Amino acid sequence: MSAGAGETLSEEARAELLALARGTLEAHFRGAPPPRLASDRAATFGEPRGLFVTLHKAGRLRGCIGTLAPTGDLTRVVSEFAKRAAFEDPRFAPLEERELAECQLEISVLTAPRPVSSAEEIEIGRDGLILELGGRRGLLLPQVATEWGFDRERFLDEVSVKAGLPPNAWRRPDARLFAFRAEVFSE
Repeated sequence: MSAGAGETLSEEARAELLALARGTLEAHFRGAPPPRLASDRAATFGEPRGLFVTLHKAGRLRGCIGTLAPTGDLTRVVSEFAKRAAFEDPRFAPLEERELAECQLEISVLTAPRPVSSAEEIEIGRDGLILELGGRRGLLLPQVATEWGFDRERFLDEVSVKAGLPPNAWRRPDARLFAFRAEVFSE
């Protein structure tokens, strides 16, 4: 089954991508190249789509990095961003080998962002947000609002803060809002 924009991944495909993310980190600690899926299997993951890889340790965020504009198929992007989430998230020290067994990996495969003309269009739990204003950009995945119990206005305030702006910056007439959906799955 191909997983183009708007289509969902099978449970088998989800499991393979999660195993690929974990295998990439395990290989990194062994000094080995990341694992690869067979080329015929990798083709079933479809066109490049935005993706985030998140690490949680003891239920708390331990790293999260992704892209809205991937280059390459999902399998390559999963490997790249698993490593970046573990070792390059500036909010955290690089992951240590002893921590990996305590981490749960989560993958969010994104739809293309669409412009939002009114805050009322945003549905908590369904939509992720992007705010662009004054050369700054903030992005929050859909699950952030539900995990933190945000209502729509608080979610918009938080994406403003994520962009390094005041909480109500989303209300400015020159602010640009985009929404996207995410297929989220974890170990």
